[in-house]
Amino acid sequence: MTQREPTSDQADNDKSARGHGKGHVVVRPAKAGELPAIRRLIGLYPDELVQDELPRISSFFVAEREGSIIGCCALQVYSRRLAEVRSLAIHPDFRGKGLAARLVDACRRRGIERRVRQLFAVTSEPGFFEGCGFTVHTGWKTAVFANLDGDP
Repeated sequence: MTQREPTSDQADNDKSARGHGKGHVVVRPAKAGELPAIRRLIGLYPDELVQDELPRISSFFVAEREGSIIGCCALQVYSRRLAEVRSLAIHPDFRGKGLAARLVDACRRRGIERRVRQLFAVTSEPGFFEGCGFTVHTGWKTAVFANLDGDP
């Protein structure tokens, strides 16, 4: 996947995210000790983000504002060929400000640095990921699922 330039709408979203209330929003690698804050953030979305086991803290990026983690996303590298963008969550007060795209872009850059050939995401919001440069492939490869919880 190739890196793309942000559109003017994305640049405006980034500016508004940085300017939301007081404080600048920084997207950075997560630090040791921040996993509890990441878990709390992911826990805000129990139906959308079923996350029993999270990647290592070194896989995460966070969006931080005034010392508080308001967003997170991880890049789980499976091989030089394939990595997953996962565990993407933005605090409800900061949604729609371009932070999710900034976090996904941080994962993309890390994938490029590590020479991963392909990223994927399992999502209920394919339009968002298409806006981040991902492509929904039909007839190419298909994700298949099996319910194991007894529900048909």
